[in-house]
Amino acid sequence: MPAPRRVRFAADGVALVLELPEGSLPRVVHWGRDTGDLTDVDLTALGRVTSAPNAANGLDEPHRVAVLPEAWSGWTGTPGLAGHRLGRAWSPRFRPDQTASVVTTEGLGGSARVHATDVDAGLGLDLEIEMLPSGVVRLRAEVTNLEDAPYVVDGLHLALPVPGHADEVLDLAGRWAKERVPQRGPFRVGSHLREGRHGRTGADAVTVLLAGEAGFDFDRGEVWGLHVGFSGNHRSIAERVHTGERLLLGGELLLPGEVVLGGGESYVSPFVYASYGDGLDASAGRFHQLLRARESHPATPRPVVMNVWEAVYFDHELDTLRALADHAAEVGVERFVLDDGWFAGRRDDTAGLGDWSVSEAVWGGGRFGQLVEHVSALGMEFGLWFEPEMVSPDSDLAREHPEWMLQVPGRLPAPFRHQQVLDLTHDGAFRHVRDRMVALVREYGIRFVKWDHNRDLVDAGSTRTLRAGVHEQTLAAYRLMAEIRQACPELEIESCSSGGARVDLGILEHTDRVWASDCIDAHERQQIQRWTAQLLPPELVGSHVGAPEAHTTGRRLDLDFRAATALFGHFGIEWDLGAASQQERRELAAWIEFYKEHRELIHTGRVVRRSSEGGALWLHGAVAPDRTRALYSVTLLERPVTWPVARVRLAGLADDVVYRITPAGPALGEHTPDPKVLPAWWTPDGADLPGAVLSRVGVDVPALLPDHTALILVTRVDGTDDEAATERSGT
Repeated sequence: MPAPRRVRFAADGVALVLELPEGSLPRVVHWGRDTGDLTDVDLTALGRVTSAPNAANGLDEPHRVAVLPEAWSGWTGTPGLAGHRLGRAWSPRFRPDQTASVVTTEGLGGSARVHATDVDAGLGLDLEIEMLPSGVVRLRAEVTNLEDAPYVVDGLHLALPVPGHADEVLDLAGRWAKERVPQRGPFRVGSHLREGRHGRTGADAVTVLLAGEAGFDFDRGEVWGLHVGFSGNHRSIAERVHTGERLLLGGELLLPGEVVLGGGESYVSPFVYASYGDGLDASAGRFHQLLRARESHPATPRPVVMNVWEAVYFDHELDTLRALADHAAEVGVERFVLDDGWFAGRRDDTAGLGDWSVSEAVWGGGRFGQLVEHVSALGMEFGLWFEPEMVSPDSDLAREHPEWMLQVPGRLPAPFRHQQVLDLTHDGAFRHVRDRMVALVREYGIRFVKWDHNRDLVDAGSTRTLRAGVHEQTLAAYRLMAEIRQACPELEIESCSSGGARVDLGILEHTDRVWASDCIDAHERQQIQRWTAQLLPPELVGSHVGAPEAHTTGRRLDLDFRAATALFGHFGIEWDLGAASQQERRELAAWIEFYKEHRELIHTGRVVRRSSEGGALWLHGAVAPDRTRALYSVTLLERPVTWPVARVRLAGLADDVVYRITPAGPALGEHTPDPKVLPAWWTPDGADLPGAVLSRVGVDVPALLPDHTALILVTRVDGTDDEAATERSGT
């Protein structure tokens, strides 16, 4: 057998070196920090020095684990492809049919595409392995049944190895209204398996599964992260086996019998994304770069949103809502969203889903159109809530088409939020929702849809196929969004799913932002948004100012803290402004003006996160791509052991540039703290210092009370140019 071909892809400081044997599937020699340009001789030598000795009392000729692991190679961990033909063809061995198609673009990554077959099993396989310009690695596989007899696909997982010094694993957990809670521990022998069986991504979703050096943090330690870009059931695995290999694997979780391929049919896995970085911020930044580079990424400034849900709930009354719109326009809102309760039969959450027509009982006599006209006359876009994938048993649609509800034959799934799931794989159900939504969007000039999804898909069988239906339902939901957007190209869609239960890169191929949580308590939101940022940049994450007393927790927080927390996202309001005082509305208007002034920086800048004082003090920042500006928030979440709080280091700045640091934000007005608790530089003139000092020595911040934030604006001092920077550095 000739020596395997080896290729190197590199982008943005990351390298992926692949081994492409003639007789087996691609294997990874190196994934991580860029090794620099390597000749063919170097790549051959790299392959030799990274081949483990045969010391495991096992295979006579050990193999590297393939990107799609196979049992025939001696791999005893999770198989890449699990399937069978009624017990036959259960252990495939794929051989490439031809030389892999390889494209490399120096410094911008590249791709390898491999077509392979197992003649005995009657299966074909196509593998895509890409390194994108952001340095993110993206993988996908397609398996095809080459025989007439059916082939059952039980699972398809793709894998990337991590080195032996990746000793810790970190992922996220959570629940409704407390999403994305970090949890970490040692990378133990065995499988750290995270399964999502909700039929949607899940409030407890892993989001990004990370393995890294012991003690890795936002700014240090190599980390390797994996994300499954799919909005249905999925699996993420960190696996360490007795022979020493450590892998990150991911793919769709298929229910029994869910994918059965007839002759010539194929199953395509979701994309698996992988990001390497020196520190969590570097790894997250690659995902942010990937998303910001998309043609579909929102290109216009992210408008200030007002959603009326926590202001009125189901109590829809024209005069009340017009008054809310007046207050919204007064404080600077740019998009006004009417939430649940506007459609036929929907006076509470027990009825009406699926009957997508304006309620005559509430909005008869053209009153709905009057509200839309009033909002538009105030210069705001109009948005509307839908839950297109759901149906209430108490609805005309369910009574007319009970077969359109996902179910095991003979029984409906357990009630969940008084609703069931509409089987979008039925052509009639699909067309009903699509046509009603498109008609309403066009009739009323709707520019934004809050697309909700409030229940898990359990016992989710199809009356059309009599099989489990989560896989096909997820793909149908993607198709529904795509067709609605094609028909209404100016429409933006928010992914909401009981808050943050559908946050993934699959749904973001079809939507413009996500609703991170139904909890808008700013204290809780600090954590939720901090860890949502491990995958998504702030412009894609809805972040609203709620009422003084949070509806989900009862916690009371001041306006400055609520607004400063919402600032580092897609800013909005979910508060009855009619109940707010004139002073509160004036302060809110000042915060909205501040957001508008700085949203370009926040929504294009590099996200930096740090913590100190035993985790009590959090820094969050946005640093402009050219590092000429930055905005930081410093938040105290709990009382530290020592007092006063230590200084903070302003991460991400250029060492040799002089910056002016000044306190920032509307809170500098009448709520300025007692001068005794302020550092000496906390004045409108601030202080001028090189980036090296600000990022390595740091600056003192005000002595904050818990659940309070200070903002720091950093700007390059005029006249600091490359020549001055060179002189300062002594080079």
